[in-house]
Amino acid sequence: MAIEILMPALSPTMEEGTLAKWMVKEGDAVKSGQILAEIETDKATMEFEAVDEGVISKILVVEGTYGVKVNQAIAILLEDGEAASAPPAKAAPNHVAVATFSTATLQTAGRVAATLASDGVARVFASPLARRLALQKGLDLTKIRGSGPHGRIVRTDIDAPNMGAILTPAQRVETAPKLSATSADASTVMKMYADREFVEVPLDGMRKIIAARLTEAKQTIPHFYLRRDIKLDALMALRVSVNERLKASGVKLSVNDFIIKACALSLQSVPNANAVWAGDRILRLTPSDVAVAVAIDGGLFTPVLRDADKKSLSILSNEMKDLAQRAKTRKLSPHEYQGGSFAISNLGMMGVDNFDAVINPPHGAILAVGAGIKKPIVDDLGEISIATIMSVTLSVDHRVIDGALGADFLAAVVKNLENPLSMLV
Repeated sequence: MAIEILMPALSPTMEEGTLAKWMVKEGDAVKSGQILAEIETDKATMEFEAVDEGVISKILVVEGTYGVKVNQAIAILLEDGEAASAPPAKAAPNHVAVATFSTATLQTAGRVAATLASDGVARVFASPLARRLALQKGLDLTKIRGSGPHGRIVRTDIDAPNMGAILTPAQRVETAPKLSATSADASTVMKMYADREFVEVPLDGMRKIIAARLTEAKQTIPHFYLRRDIKLDALMALRVSVNERLKASGVKLSVNDFIIKACALSLQSVPNANAVWAGDRILRLTPSDVAVAVAIDGGLFTPVLRDADKKSLSILSNEMKDLAQRAKTRKLSPHEYQGGSFAISNLGMMGVDNFDAVINPPHGAILAVGAGIKKPIVDDLGEISIATIMSVTLSVDHRVIDGALGADFLAAVVKNLENPLSMLV
């Protein structure tokens, strides 16, 4: 029978997207795995891939349509030999197609997670045979890890032992973050400015998610703040020397590269600070996975540098440049901007002296980095001298890290940055 192809949930927080481009047209025969369309989400441009075979009977949403809701019908698929006049069946939200990132890095992400959800509706990457067998056995595909390509669920996964213990869909409850219900609605605010000229700017997916997460962070996370000044003169001198040696290789270290390394090493030397809040418990991480805020048009990403303590400054520099560039073109895979226990937000490069950053849940802390400014100081000999001083503020989740522990961690960061040679050995 005819099947409605629905707008997929391509990330756990996606509520709507833009149908950027159709890769097929009406009358085209499609096969499982064929790319149907490109869809812009709040985080990236992704490719939408068919699971079932058939013929595209009708395209319901034209290219360039903004704000297409998740699970809205976007096309009609006819199974082989079916008449075009057959009435379309209302497909289950997880039935028709799956999505893949246009970048090769999704191959890794697909093996890690075959299921994405939004508003409690699961998106599952499974073969048609696996779906039929799961239906016969009463199994919930959202609870099964696929062993096929890109995490696809196949027959052997359904036939595996202990499948009977899988929960039913009714036992699965997930919700996407919503904007605060206590905020003034649009009509109320617009009435306040009825006699003033303004331009109405609709929220895209990314701005909605940022609003929801920041509201969640400030309403639910008990922030406290620790501030330190850091002398950068030794680091600046070492950076000049190292960059001169690296010139032939094309690598140029930034101050931010040293900050990332310093924080990663500090998470190892103060391991109790390398933690996240998990609702009813704390998770203490072993690796130093450091997220770094990257500003893009209309929002920001926080790509994660994994095992940053084990990587050289030159490797961190190259990796950060790559992540930042792909963040600005929205080409990051979910596993590249999710996770980490700690984040860095550096506005010093934009001339900001100091600021307080908002914690990115579930992280335990975030370091706000200001500009390095030449200031008069009193040195160890009691003499007044000039030094390059950088102001930093550590925003801390008090549920995860207490004051003394936060102070110990910040002291370790200061020590690493004021003694940069120790980070090279």
